[in-house]
Amino acid sequence: MGKLDGKVALVTGGASGIGAGCAQRLAEEGARVVVTDLQDVKGGETVAAIQKAGGKARYLHHDVTSEDAWTGVVADIEKTEGRLDILVNNAGIGVGAPSITMMSLDDFRRQQAVNVDGVFLGIKHSLPLMRKAGNGGSIINMSSVAGLKGSPILAAYCATKGAVRLFTKAIAMECANFKDGIRVNSVHPGIIETPIWLSISGMGQAEGTNAPPDLDAMSQQAVPLGVKGVPQDIANGVLWLASDESRYVTGAELVIDGGLSVR
Repeated sequence: MGKLDGKVALVTGGASGIGAGCAQRLAEEGARVVVTDLQDVKGGETVAAIQKAGGKARYLHHDVTSEDAWTGVVADIEKTEGRLDILVNNAGIGVGAPSITMMSLDDFRRQQAVNVDGVFLGIKHSLPLMRKAGNGGSIINMSSVAGLKGSPILAAYCATKGAVRLFTKAIAMECANFKDGIRVNSVHPGIIETPIWLSISGMGQAEGTNAPPDLDAMSQQAVPLGVKGVPQDIANGVLWLASDESRYVTGAELVIDGGLSVR
């Protein structure tokens, strides 16, 4: 306990799924966590759970595709917490399609705006505050195994997560050149039990349905370890990257997928 004592963390998309798991895990280790999302009710529930467990957290409504929203969130953190040490760019959406020819340009752009623009804006507006303290910091961008290998019905999603992967490496080198002590890494989850599967169309259990896929069956077939992951699995990796235990790690890809990407 206490690996992040005295540190302030911002977790986007922190109302549910991997984001909520990360927020809870960082708070368990002593960080003051700012949870942001568009899901206000669930965001409040996540913060309440953290506080009930003895952690420190608060919630802000936040559209990661809006530059004005990012300006407001970072200004709020500076005014209230006075610093920012950890940024977890987790907010993301998944939009699938049986064929790329069936995907609308609006869906493609919406997914790009959340998954890529949101990461760009987060880094652009958070870096100045992180640098102001002069104590370094850690930026963790949530990519995916879909950023490492292709998927036939998730081409547009793969494009966004591949972009996050290389953008992470470029910003890691930029921060290294600035000698600001800020490390930048990406995390690549595999099949994790989260609400994102409910929003991925074209992956129903039966043709013509919008039912989510059977993650247990998928994992037994595709994952070498034979089981699906849970948000806590990803949160433990994010904690390591956020802590000083990973002080010599930047520009890296932390793959947490039960072996899926190397099969």
